[in-house]
Formats: sequence, structure tokens, C-alpha cells
Amino acid sequence: MFPCRLCFLTDFSGGEERLRAVLAAGVPWIQYRDKTSPRRILYERAVQIRAITRLFGVYFVMNDHADIAAAVDADGVHLGQDDLPIAAARKLVGRRIVGISTHSVAEAEAAAASGADYIGFGPIFATATKDAGAPKGVAAIRDVRDAVAIPVIAIGGISAERCPDLLAAGASGVAVASALAGSDPQESVRHFLDALSMAGEGSPLA
Repeated sequence: MFPCRLCFLTDFSGGEERLRAVLAAGVPWIQYRDKTSPRRILYERAVQIRAITRLFGVYFVMNDHADIAAAVDADGVHLGQDDLPIAAARKLVGRRIVGISTHSVAEAEAAAASGADYIGFGPIFATATKDAGAPKGVAAIRDVRDAVAIPVIAIGGISAERCPDLLAAGASGVAVASALAGSDPQESVRHFLDALSMAGEGSPLA
């Protein structure tokens, strides 16, 4: 399993240049999340991302599509509640990482019982990146952490300043999109990594 505290959610809109800049800054984990492109384009971009992430030695997780994750030899797949069940995805990706988005304690418990390696939980704060319902707040992380033994990745409106509180509540790491999509990825990534480091070791993704 992977001990990564910071995940960059990208739709690859910035192309290779943006991705390379973020990885050069030290991001250890990329999730390719693209809800609009045709599957052929998803595959072709996933091939590119896989090649780049290998150069930098970082983890690559494909969003939604277990078959594409397997086809490009991604490190794993991240499912939504409306995607393939975890057991079915496992048949395609084998021993690769399988994560799933959850929005309640019940969904988190179901994910853990179904064999997920980690869960994404949120939205913790208000976000314009994805419509996933009302913000859950930091306290909800504690409830989920008490309910499951697998890593919990906080998502939704995450800023570097909020990371210490999230890790203190039991989050194993954070997933961010727009917060790392600004004009200076080096500065943005450094800000997050510093905040996560100062927050302590937290719960490892293992």
C-alpha cells in the first residue's frame, strides 16, 4: 500500500507541462478524474499520465474506469458510488489499489466491508470542483475514522491551512484539485507538503 498524504486530482486540462510541474514540486500521488471526455481520450491520456508518473516514481490512480486502469497498468482505480462494485472492479485490476468515494459513515462502512483499500470522504468543505452534496465538516472525519480501519482521504474545499485539523481528526491524507491548479504549482505544493509535515505523521496509508 502507498504512504501518500497528498493526492492531486487532475482532469489533465493543463496537459503534460502542468502535470510535470506538479510532480517536480513533490506531489506523490495523481488521480486522473475526467467526467466528460470520451473513453478513447481517457485511455490515451491515461497512457500519457502513466508514462509521466513512472518517470517521477509516483502513484497513478485512474478515476471510475477499472478497465482503463488495468489496460495502462495504473497503480489503482478510484470508484464512485455509481461505478462498478468493488468486487467487480477487483476482477479487472487484481491486486492493484482500489479506493472509493464515500459521503456517509454507512457508505464508508460498506466500502471497508467490501474490501476497499482506502476511502475518499467528503466534501468536507464547500467546493465548486464537484457537486457531491452539502459540506460534512471536520467532525465527520472523526465519525468515519471511528467506524473504519482503512485510510480516510479528506476531499472537498481542502486548503493547506486546514490540513492540520483534518489530520488531527483522523484523516490519513488529503486530495486536492483547484488548490494545486494555480499559476505557481511549486509554491502551492510546497505549502501543502509543509502543512502536512507539520501536522505530524497521522495515519499511514498502509
